[in-house]
Formats: sequence, C-alpha cells, structure tokens
Amino acid sequence: MSKVKKAIIPAAGLGTRFLPATKAMPKEMLPIVDRPTIEYIVEEAIESGIEDIIIVTGKGKRAIEDHFDRNFELEDNLMRKEKFEMLDKVNQSSNVEIHYIRQKEPKGLGHAVWCARKFIGSEPFAILLGDDIVQAEKPGLKQLIEQYDETNSSVIGVQQVPENETHRYGIIDPLTIEGRRYQVSNFVEKPAQGTAPSNLAIMGRYVLTPEIFQFLEEHELGAGGEIQLTDAIQKLNQIQNVFAYDFEGKRYDVGEKLGFIRTTVEIALQDEELGKDVEKLLEELISLKINN
Repeated sequence: MSKVKKAIIPAAGLGTRFLPATKAMPKEMLPIVDRPTIEYIVEEAIESGIEDIIIVTGKGKRAIEDHFDRNFELEDNLMRKEKFEMLDKVNQSSNVEIHYIRQKEPKGLGHAVWCARKFIGSEPFAILLGDDIVQAEKPGLKQLIEQYDETNSSVIGVQQVPENETHRYGIIDPLTIEGRRYQVSNFVEKPAQGTAPSNLAIMGRYVLTPEIFQFLEEHELGAGGEIQLTDAIQKLNQIQNVFAYDFEGKRYDVGEKLGFIRTTVEIALQDEELGKDVEKLLEELISLKINN
C-alpha cells in the first residue's frame, strides 16, 4: 500500500472577501500575528509526514513563492546578529520540497486540484485548504492519514457546524459510524438552507486516491458555475469507499473577515510574549467602548 507523502495546497483564489488588501497581496500571505496564513498550513503538512508539497497558484501570487524561498542575505544578517531563534523560524519550512504550478483560469477548487495531477501521478495524496487553520495535539491531516492507512480508502475531514451554517459548506450524508469515522452515502456541496442531510461539514482536509482525477477530468460545472471537488468525491464514492472522519482539534475559519480577526486575536492571546499584553489591550478597549 502506497504511503501518503504528497500534498496539494490550492492557493489560486482571488481573495475578494479581503479586498482591497488582496489587490496586491495574496490572501494566503495575510498575517496571523507574525506568520502568513499559508505557513500554518505548510507546517501542518510537514508535521503530518508530507515530504512534497505542490502549491497551486494564480496571477499575482509570486509573494508565496518568495516567502518559501531561501533569503541568504536575511539569513546571514540574522546569523551575524546571533538571532538564532528568528533564523530557525525563517528556515522552518526547509524540511519539505515545495513546488508550484499555475491555475491559468479561476475555474474552482476541483480544477485547481486537477492542475496538479501530473505531480501526484498514481499515488494517494493529501489536500489542505488555506481557509481553515487547525490546532490539535495530533495534526488534523495526520489523523486522516492514519485513517487512510487503516482503510486504504479516501478520507475526508469533517467537523460539526451549526445547522444555520450548513449552506456554506460541503456536507456529508452519513450511513454508519465507527468511532469518529463515518461511511458516507452522499457528499453535497453547499446544500440550500434547511435541506442539509447532517451538520457534518467538510473542513478543508482530504486524503484522496488518484482515481479522483478521472472525475475531475470531466470538468463538469457544479455550484457557482465552478468545477467542484465535492462533486468529484461524490462520484468517486460510487466506485470505491470514501470515508469521513470527525477529526479532533480546534478549527479556525480564516476565510472571512470576522473569522480572520477572531483567529488573530486568539492566537495572539496564546503567544508567550504577547498574550498578557493583548489581554490587557482587549480589556482596555472593551472598557473604553462601555464608558463611551
């Protein structure tokens, strides 16, 4: 059985929810405290045992490549100033091979994954979306890889969401449950309000067999007039088992403004150097608002 050693990180979206900031800066490079969002995603992949990553980019995303490239002038400067802790942070992604490919047209997530098909070849692979940051004792993706190793089948990461938010996600229709793992009847992309078969939402972490590409190859348009990954997963589920796994860990939604702000504040509060000062600042701001 092949091991999961490759991962795709789609990063070709236009980031329209964060305009005008994303007019010149990729949304994946927006910082959570002092690290760009995509660095959290790459770190999770590395900690999960991934050895090769391909990032699917689009026009105006060169900053992502520059970020993960070596900067010898900066490294030399930090070395001479004996700022070794900062040097380690700058070089922490060097333990993985990162490759890049362009999605030339914004045709949706399914198309972005399809663009990486030659890189993946005939191996099972992972996908990590950048809209979700997961903090967990065991990385979220690693939990899915362990399920793949056990079942030799595709596994989709899910978590429960409020009923009134199910229309924002891909939702599973579960058949059976064994521990935290579900056998799935149907995968539904963004069901209309009140029609969702469950409140178990797909949370941007996938381990898939390469057979998914035969369905993405069809370039069938789905919700929003785009090629949807969820639709291809539904077809894959008709020829081989695709499981869903309710992975453990806290998920942060950085795909919309309020979620991004919340994530930044919560991670800042966890910081050993900043935490207490940020807490004090929040208390001052709340007090000021109340008094005014």
